[in-house]
Amino acid sequence: MFRRLHEPASTVTVFVDDAPLRVAAGETVAAALLGAGIAVFRAAPRHGGPRGPYCMIGNCYDCLLEIDGMPYRQGCLTTVAEGMRIHRPMEHEEPK
Repeated sequence: MFRRLHEPASTVTVFVDDAPLRVAAGETVAAALLGAGIAVFRAAPRHGGPRGPYCMIGNCYDCLLEIDGMPYRQGCLTTVAEGMRIHRPMEHEEPK
C-alpha cells in the first residue's frame, strides 16, 4: 500500500506491541507504521471498528497510540526515536 521513494539514510529500532521494527530515522510514528504495512492503529471506542491514520496532520485523532507509556498520543505528530515503545490499543480501554 505504501512504499518509500528511496532508502533511508539512517534507521532506528522501535518496538510495536513489543516486536522490534527498524524504521527510518526522522519520520513520524504514523508514517513508520504505515511504511511497515501496519494500517490499523487502534479500535474505535464506541463500536470497536479498526481505525488508522486519516489526515496525517493532527486534525482527526484516528492515529492515537500509547507511546512510551503515554496514552492518546497522535502518531502523525510524533517523531520516532531509538527504543521507542509503541502500543496499539486494540480494545476499548478506559482512560487511566
